[in-house]
Amino acid sequence: MHLNTIQPAIGSKRAHKRYGRGIGSGIGKTCARGHKGQRARAGGYHKIGFEGGQMPLQRRLPKFGFTSRRIKYNAEVRLHELNSLADNVIDLLSLKAAHVVGPRVKIVKIINSGKLEKKVTIRGIGVTSGAKQVIESLGGKVE
Repeated sequence: MHLNTIQPAIGSKRAHKRYGRGIGSGIGKTCARGHKGQRARAGGYHKIGFEGGQMPLQRRLPKFGFTSRRIKYNAEVRLHELNSLADNVIDLLSLKAAHVVGPRVKIVKIINSGKLEKKVTIRGIGVTSGAKQVIESLGGKVE
């Protein structure tokens, strides 16, 4: 095989349509542009969204929606992140002090991801059912 012998697979490339090459071509005379009208003229077309003078869709529809730059107040904590905490009683303040969650977080939920290696007591924090089973199997409590 040489670079000058490489060809595309048969049928993968289609010859372009040769417009305006006589009646016998099937695309002669008007060259698939129809009769008269703006689209039949050379250089005659319109901007995107133009609907022939009718009020365009993007102007008919109301402006709506609002993206708030609200701070994220919810956070998830994985089980393996609790291993790094020195205290065995874990609440929102201890998670903030250890920089596991951000300072503005108000709602935390512990999810079953990773391995918990010590006995802990959870206070005032949401816990998924799977995480609760793991904590209680190690002798910990969820209050």
